[in-house]
Amino acid sequence: MLAVLGLGSNRACGTFDSPELLRRACTLLEGLFSDFKISSVYRTKPMYYENQPDFYNMAVCGNTELSPPELLSKIHQIEESLGRDRKSEIRNGPRSIDIDIELYGNEEIHFLDSSDPMKNLEIPHPKISERAFVLIPVLEILPESAEIKDREFFVKSLEKLGNQGVELWKSKL
Repeated sequence: MLAVLGLGSNRACGTFDSPELLRRACTLLEGLFSDFKISSVYRTKPMYYENQPDFYNMAVCGNTELSPPELLSKIHQIEESLGRDRKSEIRNGPRSIDIDIELYGNEEIHFLDSSDPMKNLEIPHPKISERAFVLIPVLEILPESAEIKDREFFVKSLEKLGNQGVELWKSKL
């Protein structure tokens, strides 16, 4: 199944700065996919909680044999290995790495578990259409041949949003 992930970082972890954390995340994610593609990296002003450093954002996509819950579990392991500690961070605040499942084919999943928020899974990501920092890199790498029913919706959403201050930082890691 074609899965699309959004990645972001705005806090160093040890000696690794945000771009290096993104590069390492891509290396770890690549083993979960075939036909793995990575977008350019974009520098982005923070949203929601603005008193923090700029983010570096990108997207990756590829075909995976993992189910959405299995993929989410692997993502959480990768985030933890790169210094993310969800229990000690501010919601929408600085983080070493954030990896979200944006799309999983055309599947729609709305699973919320109040007893364990780490298992919460909403696909497509519920905020994808309001975030240029996700839409720009996703549309950059989403294959034209991909049968994603909302592709035109994403294009139109981005046209309405404008770039929201998202700037190309580096064309490839």
